[in-house]
Amino acid sequence: MTIFRTFLIAIAMLTLCCCKSGNKERSILPDKASIKDGDIVLRKGTGFTSHAVAFADKSSDYSHCGIVMIKDGKPMVIHAVPDEPDFDGDKDRVKMEPLEKFFSSIRASKGRIMRFEDADIAYKSACSAEELFQRGILFDHDYNDRDTTEMYCSELVEHAFSKHGVELTKGIRHDISLPGMKFRHVIFPSDFIRGRKLKTVCTFDEDGYYMESKKHKR
Repeated sequence: MTIFRTFLIAIAMLTLCCCKSGNKERSILPDKASIKDGDIVLRKGTGFTSHAVAFADKSSDYSHCGIVMIKDGKPMVIHAVPDEPDFDGDKDRVKMEPLEKFFSSIRASKGRIMRFEDADIAYKSACSAEELFQRGILFDHDYNDRDTTEMYCSELVEHAFSKHGVELTKGIRHDISLPGMKFRHVIFPSDFIRGRKLKTVCTFDEDGYYMESKKHKR
């Protein structure tokens, strides 16, 4: 599994370098997108690992997710992510970073913003996610949602809401078998769509396409 992870990292870094050399980095997040505390954000990634997730989840190409917390008026996203170090020696961990960076064109080609109807629970769930960031929780490379000492992206989101009595995915889980790795009981980012506990606020892509949900238009 270590060899396979090394291969994934090498391909991801090669993909990232190619993207950087050919395109200027920008955010694909539309300025008009509505953002609130506790919103769930999904993205289609551009790296090899993202393609592996999309390959495993054949019904969706969303490969990563996080939860929004607005700090000093600025939307931040809390997410557990591998292979995106902020400095030399940085560990794979739960991060909090600007939403624009989460939707960087180098890392995302498509996005979706989703919202839980109870704003109070959504805010409390975002606070629970921030606590995991403050504790320095590491990324879970075993994708084991039954062990919360480490977490992967969709596990973090599900766990944050479950702390306040909400099961966003309604227990949807998957067994994954890919070359060099096998995982059981995995939550896909797209399971937050399948669970039907969240309403889509908007979807968008790198080409400027933007669609706002009618239920969230003002």
